[in-house]
Amino acid sequence: MSDKPVGYWEYFAKEVRLAGDAPLYVRFADGVAQDESLQALAQNARPGQPLANILFAAVHFVLLRGADDPLRRHYPNLNGGAHVDGEDPFPLFARFCERHRDELMPLIRARVTNTNEVGRCGVLNAGFRAVAKEEGAPLHLIEIGPSAGLNLIWDRYRVRYRRGAQSFETDVPEARLTLDVELKGDGIPPLGPAPRVAGRVGLELNPVDLSNADDRDWLRALVWPDQIDRFARLQAALDIYKDARPEIRVGNALELLPDALAAIPASETACVYHSFVTYQFTAEMRAALDDILTAAGLRRPVWRLRYEGSRTHENILGLRRYHDGSKEERTLARAHPHGAWLEWLA
Repeated sequence: MSDKPVGYWEYFAKEVRLAGDAPLYVRFADGVAQDESLQALAQNARPGQPLANILFAAVHFVLLRGADDPLRRHYPNLNGGAHVDGEDPFPLFARFCERHRDELMPLIRARVTNTNEVGRCGVLNAGFRAVAKEEGAPLHLIEIGPSAGLNLIWDRYRVRYRRGAQSFETDVPEARLTLDVELKGDGIPPLGPAPRVAGRVGLELNPVDLSNADDRDWLRALVWPDQIDRFARLQAALDIYKDARPEIRVGNALELLPDALAAIPASETACVYHSFVTYQFTAEMRAALDDILTAAGLRRPVWRLRYEGSRTHENILGLRRYHDGSKEERTLARAHPHGAWLEWLA
């Protein structure tokens, strides 16, 4: 995304409008694109952070904490699921930012977009099965940017793929959360029992402490208010997490990754993965990640599963194998950024 405020906001509004599932934030972005004072407020975000996500989440956080303001009636997750017609919410949004600036500023300056969108596990699930089918050995997973770690426990969630009247489910006995994913195209993702996971670890610069009420509410604030189902998924995953706390190592992922890879036993399949993380990387960071995996692949095969977006409006689930200095890559699927739909191509 562009660092130029007006261009950025117009681009963000276009992207969200294309997704078609967040009209409130489309209107806010359109409004901010014409409001220099709000653009300046958002520019207080930490370097590399997406301005819209931070500003909108900060406002949402203050509302979740009980701020009594007319703006609340435009948030479906706070008003019982209603969409208000005949009233433009942006003037209320602008007024809220002015009135609550002292509460918003610390959030904008300190917080990051470490969203844990559990719906993405419906897409990642298929990718892990593809890796397991290739290698056979138990998976040893390293997630770059796991936030709270809710997507590290992807195999605790059942996935139900739907195409018209057809339904295909992964085999997860007594699952407490089922992720519904619409299937597009003719392909069917791998099903059956989940592959065995021998080890899992997350590498996170800004971990979310789920024992901290502020961190939990910030996770909720990052969920877009029109998308009520996402709040239910998040809460269910938080409940499951209490019984399955994966290891998260705190620090720069690129600095931690070589040691994490070196520690994987030869009998296990090394699989590094990330979802909507590398868009926040600089070009140098992306190149460094590729170099680290290439070097690790000189000793053993290393798999990289990436679920990321692009400026072509396509969100791709891609798989790359590093071994003996070579890289083999394929596209497994196209998918919605929050896992609402999947087109399996592999």
